[in-house]
Amino acid sequence: MSSEASAVWNECLRVIEQHVNEQSFSTWFKPINPVKLEGTSLTIQVPSQFFYEWLEDNYVQELKLAIKTTLGHGGRLEYAVVVDRGNSANQPYVVSYPQNNSGAKKAAAPPAEPDKTPFEMKSLDAEALTNSNLNPTYTFTTYIEGDCNRLARSAGFAVATKPGITSFNPLMVYGGVGLGKTHLVQAIGNEIKNGPEEKFVLYVSSEKFVNQFMDSIKDGNVKSFTNFYMQVDVLIIDDIQFLAGKDRTQEMFFHIFNHLHQSKKQIIMTSDCPPRDLKGLEERLLSRFKWGLTADLQMPDFETRVAIIRRKMQSEGIVIPDDVVEYLAYTVDTNVRELEGILISLIAHASLSRVEISLELAKTVMKNIIKDIETEVGVDFIQKTVSEYYGIKLDDLKAKTRKKEIVTARQVAMYFCKEFTNHSLKSIGYHFGGRDHSTVIHAVTMVNDLMETDSSFRNAVQELKKKFKMRSY
Repeated sequence: MSSEASAVWNECLRVIEQHVNEQSFSTWFKPINPVKLEGTSLTIQVPSQFFYEWLEDNYVQELKLAIKTTLGHGGRLEYAVVVDRGNSANQPYVVSYPQNNSGAKKAAAPPAEPDKTPFEMKSLDAEALTNSNLNPTYTFTTYIEGDCNRLARSAGFAVATKPGITSFNPLMVYGGVGLGKTHLVQAIGNEIKNGPEEKFVLYVSSEKFVNQFMDSIKDGNVKSFTNFYMQVDVLIIDDIQFLAGKDRTQEMFFHIFNHLHQSKKQIIMTSDCPPRDLKGLEERLLSRFKWGLTADLQMPDFETRVAIIRRKMQSEGIVIPDDVVEYLAYTVDTNVRELEGILISLIAHASLSRVEISLELAKTVMKNIIKDIETEVGVDFIQKTVSEYYGIKLDDLKAKTRKKEIVTARQVAMYFCKEFTNHSLKSIGYHFGGRDHSTVIHAVTMVNDLMETDSSFRNAVQELKKKFKMRSY
């Protein structure tokens, strides 16, 4: 490294630093080493062909300005690119900048152009327009709407009607495992794909996106990878949280996102949490995720679970008794995926055993799948169910605390112990921190009185009562 080249490049860096952000400067300019200065031609060494292509594609104007400012109008920049040739020794070759400069000297010929990848598409053909990685069964027709997902579904349908035009761009759908994120975003994709306009819709998991990007770096096809994704009309990327910690992939996605958004193309993403809680992602990405609409999916309520079960049974051409539907809906209150899995198991058991689907069969199947399921309504089950319903700790039901919300939950639990168990009043009081029988009598009286005067309280008690009745069948 000559001192002249080093001094000139340091001047160039001072100019460049004023026109790019700190992270880009650290990522794309600090690793560059000045090699030599011949007249007004500066040669710099970059670590890879990918690095060189990225500078050419994204920072040409900044480099032009730096060279012009430092070396004048006749200044030139050449790259010494270290190319990995497998088992052979790395042999750098020089690519002149500008590329049409016929006076460039090459130390070695650049490697032969690699075979085209699936991403390298100068235009979108019919096959590309149909291969969107979408599951055709995921539609709005098969997506059950409820209070738990109404906002997300409504926004999704608006996006499907006018992709890239609404203010819901990007659309971020987040929620826990098995709540229907993938179903919803693919329903949007299928609606657009089957619409009157010919749109290139692409669904991809973030894991696949990362793997494709890594393969493109390895094969020297980063530009082809970028060109492919920049031609998409609707990009649906699932589980965006898995980009956390992958800085180079985030850099690439940032530029693809910007291009698509500026071109009024639709971007749809899913995540397991809202953008503000995503860790390991660049702030500039997170800020862009907040440009459009963020909608959450919650655990389905009882009515929605019933509708899901009935729709699933209808699609399978099977009819099951209402008591079985209610039992399953009350028992499986975690997520849609688990509920559908249990339905499949129930259908399989009935088919293989050649028996009708009944409540007894449903309980047997549930007992085999969910190990901690309780088959009887006892004091412990009532306490656990009531505490979960009111969102309080189980120990608080037995404690001496007199907080209103805990007292109410405790009285409701005592009321149900009186109705659904054979325990004496004294025994029930014992299970609630050693209280006496008069406390239990007071609790039952208070619950009955509140049910007559408070409709919301009455609805809560009735909902819990249905759950206990299903257990006692």
